[in-house]
Amino acid sequence: MPILLTENDVRAVLTMPDLIDAMRDALVQYSTGAAQQPLRSVLELGAGRSFFATMPAALSTPEAVGTKLVTVFPTNRELGLPSHFASIALLDPATGALAALVDGRYITEARTAAVSALSARLLARDHAGTLALIGSGVQARSHLEALGCVRGLEDVRVWSPDAARRAAFASEMQPHTGAPIRTVRSAREAVDGADLIVLATSSSVPVIESAWVADGAHICAVGACRPTHREMDSALVARARTFVDSRAGGFAEAGDIVLAIAEGAIDRDHVAGELGELAAGLVAGRGDERQVTLFKSLGMAVEDVAAAHLALVRAKARGLGLEFSM
Repeated sequence: MPILLTENDVRAVLTMPDLIDAMRDALVQYSTGAAQQPLRSVLELGAGRSFFATMPAALSTPEAVGTKLVTVFPTNRELGLPSHFASIALLDPATGALAALVDGRYITEARTAAVSALSARLLARDHAGTLALIGSGVQARSHLEALGCVRGLEDVRVWSPDAARRAAFASEMQPHTGAPIRTVRSAREAVDGADLIVLATSSSVPVIESAWVADGAHICAVGACRPTHREMDSALVARARTFVDSRAGGFAEAGDIVLAIAEGAIDRDHVAGELGELAAGLVAGRGDERQVTLFKSLGMAVEDVAAAHLALVRAKARGLGLEFSM
């Protein structure tokens, strides 16, 4: 019988360090052809520019097949609800039968940050300790945890347009990190001299400029998931050694890259590689201490299926989850 895993079940069995390792394996499989994943299908819904996407994938090691159904409704914040909801259906690779339904909201939150942490592990300078968080929502929280797993954070600055939200973020998260969290009055102040920069906004226009970013910084850009949206100017993309999770996705959906190409700031060859290629040692990473590096994340189905499969295996071992019949 299939098993239902709630968000609490998933949280109980997935740790961030384990997720970082699982994401590395999934991305390597994708970039070396050992996993199958088509470009996700996205529908725009209503006047509020909400989105509904379907994201199927199949992994070979461990063998796992499934799909994520995800919605992004920005107006949910006004209702006190998460902007993102997701469910992941896992299938039996031998029969195609439904094996599990897994709540995907937390998986989406955590695996996104885990992949960013992997990019920082591979690309950020070893001594990187100053973190700028542009955004104060769910992804800012998860990225603070994840990046603390791969670098020794010493100074955290957070900026978002709403002063009350960034103050609430700092108050909530300070007990969970050893580094002091400071709220600042502008994105420019946040990124000034930062070693690590996380762009986790819903903005459709640039929130940071190349001139504000110090040499040697590593940027994790996880917002702007549509081809008309961007979080940074083209000059910063052109300046950085740039990696994506998927070339196919990046050239189709990542506005930061799509718009920089359209403006003539870069061409497709500017993308140095996929993160899975970097993790597999197929492409070179950071060139020197002064080089700016950029990971543009869109999120991929192989990440979701890998995380959900890991959660299912661990939940079964601990007797968690609810069996149900269709």
